[in-house]
Amino acid sequence: MVTCLHQLILEHPDTHQDTAALIFKNQQLSFSQLGQLVSEQANALLSLDLQRQQRVAIYLPKQVETVTSFLAVSMAGGVFVPVNPVLKAPQVAHILNDCNVKILITSKTRLQSLADDLHHCTDLHTIILVDQDGPEQQNHPQRILTWPAFLASGSQSTLPLAQSIDADMAAILYTSGSTGKPKGVVLSHRNIIAGAESVAEYLKIDTNDRLLAVLPFSFDYGLNQLTTCLLKGATCVLMDYLLPRDVITALDRYRITGLAAVPPLWAQLADLTWPDTLDSHLRYMTNSGGKMPKAVLQKLRAKTPSARFFLMYGLTEAFRSTYLPPEQIDIRPDSMGKAIPNAEIMVVREDGSPCAPHEPGELVHRGSLVSLGYWNDPAKTTERFKPAPGQLSGLPLTEIAVWSGDTVTMDEEGYLYFVGRKDDMIKTSGYRVSPSEIEEVIYASGLVKEAAAIGIEHTTLGQAVVVVVSAQDDFDPQTLIDRCKAQLPNFMIPARIERLDDLPRNPNGKIDRKQLAQQFADLFKH
Repeated sequence: MVTCLHQLILEHPDTHQDTAALIFKNQQLSFSQLGQLVSEQANALLSLDLQRQQRVAIYLPKQVETVTSFLAVSMAGGVFVPVNPVLKAPQVAHILNDCNVKILITSKTRLQSLADDLHHCTDLHTIILVDQDGPEQQNHPQRILTWPAFLASGSQSTLPLAQSIDADMAAILYTSGSTGKPKGVVLSHRNIIAGAESVAEYLKIDTNDRLLAVLPFSFDYGLNQLTTCLLKGATCVLMDYLLPRDVITALDRYRITGLAAVPPLWAQLADLTWPDTLDSHLRYMTNSGGKMPKAVLQKLRAKTPSARFFLMYGLTEAFRSTYLPPEQIDIRPDSMGKAIPNAEIMVVREDGSPCAPHEPGELVHRGSLVSLGYWNDPAKTTERFKPAPGQLSGLPLTEIAVWSGDTVTMDEEGYLYFVGRKDDMIKTSGYRVSPSEIEEVIYASGLVKEAAAIGIEHTTLGQAVVVVVSAQDDFDPQTLIDRCKAQLPNFMIPARIERLDDLPRNPNGKIDRKQLAQQFADLFKH
């Protein structure tokens, strides 16, 4: 019976132990080889006096040691904290201090960038480098171990492995922090495995699949690419791409069957030429992290007609909530689908009563994927994790659900439709406007690469609609405004179109609307 994350590599039949579990560049590891590395590393962690439920941070790009570290920390009874490799030293230090990290696994070059900030990380006692040699300067307050020295420390260990259960903490994932500093979402082993089982069920992942992991493992959507592979005995191909073209090359080189991405990356991939051979093995594609523009989706579906496209919605606090079956895309192109297996999704008013069909309300998620809350932040946890609506009065204990903060509607058949985030909704001329409604028209014009509609403070309108786009040098804003006038009501027409070479991203690859709003905050001030 699989109850904990690390058990996923131990439970496959002997016939699958030689199957490729991981591919990284030209390196390939079978499930049996992966299991051996993880066991060695777990023993080494115990020799460093890692206590049960203590936090271990992994600050690395996607490589073999990143994956083995997650699993080894789990096997040793600790809690792994994936740190997005694009974060800078002050952000990394915040995470290390926030969840009292004891051990940091990183590289020599990354350690150099962290050196000044690590002096303030008082709980951190050991830094493990995935290198053969250590730093030239040894003026660190923490103990520094090279990879060979670290593994050697566990070779004689006789300490017993921790006996974890599914309710124990397994990981802490830090959100991108669009409002204030990042928050640590605490995941249990049950959360992680239930998420892998649910997604693997509707995507029908099996041992024949090869998934390309291009999203950061610090992002729940990215981590799930790994966990579904481990659960089903599929192959996970690790990749940190420099250019979108590199993703297309990898799809072809490794004969990938499944690809997950976010809308900004899909928009870039849609404008590239795809080899015809991809259609012979790319079985499915998935989108989450924001609404997929219809024009982009149409281009992608045309490139690989045999591949099925799944539109999904989720939030880190409950991982994944809904998906739209591919056969429903043409029937309900604006829908975010229905609940994933083993989750219940409700649409409720502020008092918790259920909304009528087509009545906007807040999306509430209940079930085994609901995380354990925000690490060391009871106030913010109370705001988001609240009693599930509609509980029977006779139940003595209150079930907690995630109140998403997202406004949605549900039709008579139970299909959900995204309206907007409470934080992102534009309030202009007395109307509440969803940015995605405007962006859909912008993308359909074919005049821009990327677009983000934001609300900017305005003396008479409350907020004015501003659309920030990435486009060619000869782009004419008036042409786009004219297109909006033809298709949108007056209160939705952008007051300004602003052009940037590239739209800012948060660490998970999504467009950073908060940064854009700050950048253009003075646009209408006199």
